This record gives sequence, structure tokens and C-alpha cells, in this order.
Amino acid sequence: MQAAQYIGNKSFQVVEGEAIAPKSGEVRLNVGYVGICGTDMHIYHGVMDQRVSIPQTIGHEISGVVAEIGDKVEGFAVGDKVVVRPLDWCGECPTCKAGYIHICQNLKFMGIDTPGAFQSSWTVKARTLHKLPDGVDLQQGALIEPLSVACHDVRRSRLQAGEKVVVLGGGPIGQLVAAVAKSVGAEVLVSEPNDSRRAFADKLGVKSVNPMETDLAAFVDDWTGTKGADVVFEVSGVKPAIDAMTQIAARRGRIVMVAIHSTKPEIDLFQFFWKELELLGARVYEAADFDWAIELIASGNIDLKPFISSVSPLNDIGSTFASMDGNPEGMKALVECNAE
Repeated sequence: MQAAQYIGNKSFQVVEGEAIAPKSGEVRLNVGYVGICGTDMHIYHGVMDQRVSIPQTIGHEISGVVAEIGDKVEGFAVGDKVVVRPLDWCGECPTCKAGYIHICQNLKFMGIDTPGAFQSSWTVKARTLHKLPDGVDLQQGALIEPLSVACHDVRRSRLQAGEKVVVLGGGPIGQLVAAVAKSVGAEVLVSEPNDSRRAFADKLGVKSVNPMETDLAAFVDDWTGTKGADVVFEVSGVKPAIDAMTQIAARRGRIVMVAIHSTKPEIDLFQFFWKELELLGARVYEAADFDWAIELIASGNIDLKPFISSVSPLNDIGSTFASMDGNPEGMKALVECNAE
């Protein structure tokens, strides 16, 4: 089998690896496709070298086929198409015992803290798997993980049909949040300065605006009849969005913090008092979010195919990462690790 290892300095090496037989409670997968996400790009740029054990196989947006099953595994069979929820929780900390295993106090993120999916064979704990129905292919399956992020964000917001939503940032996660919100029956506006990303939103049937050319607060005021947005998703990670989110939110509006900010942002707390706003954190996902994401694809309510920008073989992983570096037009590049 082959495995791609990140070796630092925007570089990978593809090496011959060894398939690991599953232990009790584990399953070995023939990896189908792995998506490149923003976190992978941060690793590529060396931002996370202190967290990643170089050389290391990274990657966590994965679909695959069950190849081998260890003892005490139930509910899966060789040949099943699956996706991986790449979280390894301890089950013993107070947070896990309260039922919030996705924010475990000792959480390990597979593909970052431990070896990941950019390899042709990957052995994981069976508890991390979700089955794909027959109508969902492995390419779409590789995008279930980022779609689950969006499902978690929307579920945290308590979004209702008919509400008006503003998504600040039209990158891959922002577009997926918009798609999930639209599927719930909300009216959605994406605020994004990049022309190609606004065009992508338009193709999804979502309204968009350029905040660099248009007064966003005035635009939202007009769009909502002076009410403001019922829900605001901050997905951009930039200061202007932090400034805008409290301005455009309606009284008693909900703001969901999706983006990871590299520095502590200044937030207008007066608006939280004045408008009785809520600020909700949203980190990764829960099992229910994966189930919802799979159902959205299987039912045809969301089509992930437009999000796939390219599909490349594992041997070309270096050039695939380079093609996504600073590329606002690229949504999701997939790396094929085995033929489907």
C-alpha cells in the first residue's frame, strides 16, 4: 500500500506502507477519496508543525470501503461503503460523561494529532464509522465530513424555516452552511468579496453580496425590512466580519462562531446587551450531524458534486495541495487513494 506523508516545508513524500490488521473494535478500510480542507492547508503552510508529528500521514475528510473487521465489531461488513467521523475521544472526562464527546477534554483529531487518511489503507475504531447508502458514491462521501460541520453549525443555531440568515464568508464551509440553511427553508445571504465565490453561491440559488462594494448593514436592513438577520454565521475569520456580525443581527438574533480566529478579536459587547443577542460556539460535529449530512445527500436535498473542484491520484498529492494554495476558485480537491 502507499501512504503520503507530510514532511514539512509544503512538501510530501509518498512511501510504501503496510496495511495494519484491525484489533478488537477496529476496522481496516480501503480508502476511496480524501478531501483537502482548510486545516490541511494550515498544516501544509507549516502553521501546525508543533502539533503534527513529522513525517506524518494527514487527512480526515474520507470515504472508503470496509476491507477487514476486527473482533467485537457489529453492524459493519466487508464491502460496506463508509465515512469516518475523525474524532478520538476518551470517554472518561467530565465532558464525555456529560455526552459531549465531540469536545472531549482529551480529544485527539485523527489526521492531525494521529495518522490520517492520505493512504490506501487506514485502520480506525469502528465507533467512528457511518455507513453510506447505495445512492451516495465515494466522491460525495468524502465531503460528508465538511457537510457535517455545516450541519452542526446550523443545528447549533436552532434555525427555523422562514428565518433570514447571513453567512459571512463564502469559502467551502460557508457555502455548505448556506446550502444546509437553505435546505431547512431559510432565506440565505452570503457576504463574500471574491467574485468567483459569489458566483458559486448564485449557482446554488443563494443570494450574495460584496461587502467591499456595498454597505452590508444597509443591505441587510433593506433585505430584512429593518429587522436584521435572525441568524448570522461568522465563517470568515477576519476582523471586518466580527464588526459586521453584531451590526446586522436582529434583536434577539443568534450569532454562530464557526471560524477559528488566529488572534483575539475585539467584539462589540454593547450590542449583546442592547439587542439581547446570543453568541454560540460551534466546533466540529456530533454523530447526529453525520447522520443528517448523509440523509441530505441521499435524499437529493443537497448536491455535493458542484463542490468537487478536482480529483487527483495519491502520487500527485504535492501538486494538488499547491493547486489549492491561495486559490479562491477551488472549493474541494479530492485525492483518490484507491479506485472506487
